[in-house]
Amino acid sequence: MTTAPLRDDRRIVLVVAILASFVVGLDASVVNVALPAIRQELGGGLVVQQWVVDAYMVTLGSLILVAGSLSDVFGRVRIITWGLVVFGVASIACAAAPTGEVLIVSRALQGVGGALVTPSSLALIVAAYRGAAQSKAIGSWTAWSSAAVIVGPVVGGLIVDGLGWRWIFVLTAIPIAVTIPLVLRITGDVRHEHRPRIDVVGAVLAVLGVGGVVLGLIEQERLGWGSPVVVAALVVGAAALVAFVPWELRVTRTTGAPLVPLALFRARNFTVGNLATLSIYGALGMVGFVVTLFLQEVWRLPAWLAGVATLPPTLLLLALSTTVGAFAGKYGPRWFMAAGPAVGAIGAVLMVLAGDDPRAYWWSILPGLVLVGVGISLMVTPLTSAVLGSVPENEAGVGSAVNNAIARIASLVMVALAGIVLGGGMSTAGFHRAVIVMALLLLAGAVVSAVGIRNAPPRT
Repeated sequence: MTTAPLRDDRRIVLVVAILASFVVGLDASVVNVALPAIRQELGGGLVVQQWVVDAYMVTLGSLILVAGSLSDVFGRVRIITWGLVVFGVASIACAAAPTGEVLIVSRALQGVGGALVTPSSLALIVAAYRGAAQSKAIGSWTAWSSAAVIVGPVVGGLIVDGLGWRWIFVLTAIPIAVTIPLVLRITGDVRHEHRPRIDVVGAVLAVLGVGGVVLGLIEQERLGWGSPVVVAALVVGAAALVAFVPWELRVTRTTGAPLVPLALFRARNFTVGNLATLSIYGALGMVGFVVTLFLQEVWRLPAWLAGVATLPPTLLLLALSTTVGAFAGKYGPRWFMAAGPAVGAIGAVLMVLAGDDPRAYWWSILPGLVLVGVGISLMVTPLTSAVLGSVPENEAGVGSAVNNAIARIASLVMVALAGIVLGGGMSTAGFHRAVIVMALLLLAGAVVSAVGIRNAPPRT
């Protein structure tokens, strides 16, 4: 590996990493509050709303692993620059989209940019800082990334109500215009001296597999299960997913550089932790999508107020995650990972009390979201520790990328299934069905964690 003197530019590196991560987090958090306004202007009903979310998640979740390989081959600075340019161009295309189809394609392009930016931003910090300074820099990066999730729904709601939904995409383009000149000032970079091969076929199979399944699930709402488009999408998607594992095994034997190192799954906690991730993050993805739509389309809350109303889980995660992490480090992750989703499931069930009267927020949605927030706080840090603690230190990066990709894919699949659960459109009865599905998924994650996770033996 060749390392140029990134440390000479480390203040710029930190600002670039924070701004790049902030942009991706901001975009992900503002879109949900804009969905009703997008539907009202562009039409397409629930199907277009699902695609606006999932087109971004398909490309982001599928390509985030190959983006890590690209940064090793071409350098972190170059890849993050490419990612920011792609994201910025796609954001302007989203803002100017004349139809739902153009918006969906632009959102998919945003996901490509986000995939290039996400792994490289933290990798820049790791390359530029060492020791205690590195921990402090990562802490700053994490805090600002979390801030994007907090301010996104509120600021996005105010923009949607005041200026229109198109301006939320202009909002995400502004930090990019500031960041790109700063990236160009970085004189060092990190890349492998001997360029590893990139698993292009694995990446294509991942995109086809996830994208095909999501396409079939969403479009069946509009076209029906018997449609040739739906059948072909589901068949191609399933075939690509089935072919993915043997292909990755073949790449492992021949080049030793697969997109997903399947040997990681030999570790019990890695496998169980990712199974729990699949269930838990599927539920959380549906929470963000369904609750926001319910507040705006059934209760008719303005976008900014819906953003404020859905903040409790994020605020609780920020307030409690450090403390929970310390206790999980002392006592092990198992029972935190079991208790957290179970508490969240109780919160999801409470939201069944929501009816057609917005005043029910105080005894249904609010306490439900608070319990979901407590549950997330109990689970997130221990889950990360269990997954990354089960793999060798030199493979922690790819282990984290695999877990991150699984979490995103779980969310996008559940958003794709939302139309089936809701019955084709948002209603109080559909919302009740959705929160019961959330509760069942969270309970499944709790059971998987309780049965499968093993705490490390205490240190002597």
